[in-house]
Amino acid sequence: MKKKTVILASMFLLTGSLIFCQALRQDKFIKIYLPDGVSITAELARTDAERQKGLMFRDKLLPDQGMLFVFETEYPYSFWMKSTLIPLDMIWLDKDRTIVHIAKNVPPCKEDPCPSYSPDRPALYVLELAAGSADRLGLKLFDRLVFKL
Repeated sequence: MKKKTVILASMFLLTGSLIFCQALRQDKFIKIYLPDGVSITAELARTDAERQKGLMFRDKLLPDQGMLFVFETEYPYSFWMKSTLIPLDMIWLDKDRTIVHIAKNVPPCKEDPCPSYSPDRPALYVLELAAGSADRLGLKLFDRLVFKL
């Protein structure tokens, strides 16, 4: 009887752990809807550690994927490409999720110090996409993106 109880308890814990991990994973990605109704899936970077790591060391980013950096307050946040292996488009969004700045085809940083890229206006979010995506998707200043955190 004890062996059966241990097995059932182990199965219960394993199932609970899998459900918890899946919930965390789902909370890590969101859909972002562009003005033409097309959507991309963005990985969220909400903590300092997640924002610092960003897309470092990744060797690819699919055309329908990106990373959304979420900040607590609006500010003209600077970004750099240290240890980033692929070129990116960086899109800064204000609190209303309106595009306030776009840096296109930002190359990986090959030597220190790495250049920084900054918007002219404060932003609350920064969306990173594979280089060329902003043009391919027709994104431009003052477009509004739709997503729910």
